[in-house]
Amino acid sequence: MQITGNHQMARIVRHNDESVREGYIRNGGKEVKLFTSALKAFQCNNRIVIAQRKHLDDFLRGRIIGRLERGRTQLEVSEELGIAQSVIFRLWQRFQDDGNVSRCYSTGRPRVTTPNEDRYLAVTAKRNRRSTASDLSRQLSSATGTTVSRQTVYRRLGHVGLYARRPVRYVPLTATHCRLRLAWSREHAL
Repeated sequence: MQITGNHQMARIVRHNDESVREGYIRNGGKEVKLFTSALKAFQCNNRIVIAQRKHLDDFLRGRIIGRLERGRTQLEVSEELGIAQSVIFRLWQRFQDDGNVSRCYSTGRPRVTTPNEDRYLAVTAKRNRRSTASDLSRQLSSATGTTVSRQTVYRRLGHVGLYARRPVRYVPLTATHCRLRLAWSREHAL
């Protein structure tokens, strides 16, 4: 990686990615060894744009778990691969807890409804087009035990293209109203 600072060329030759204990820079023709604080200061002063955190790909995660399962220590694996021991530890803990090491892309508040419940709402709304969002919320609560608000039902149905879950309620006309409307329309007809 080439870096420029104060009009001189310098290059980081090798260093450990996450657990930077020591690093080597090459400035001109000589190689200089720097320890953690000096290396970070060098990086900051020379404006190196390095992602301090980089995500491990699935292949590397598999290699880490494989080495740990073969009996290697976390420290040995971290030194071999140049990854911080804390990263190895968290990955191993997650693997032992749920057997999964892939990244979870979940930011924000967790969803209240599952995809199955979302489908249930959509199917119920399509079967009974005149049901309100409040009715659907009550039906979902009685069927699955998941309590959701009316607004949540609006959002879930909006994702599948169903809108306006408020059917228009009108007052039914009496016989007198029907007679008067008919007379008005006959009077104003062309």
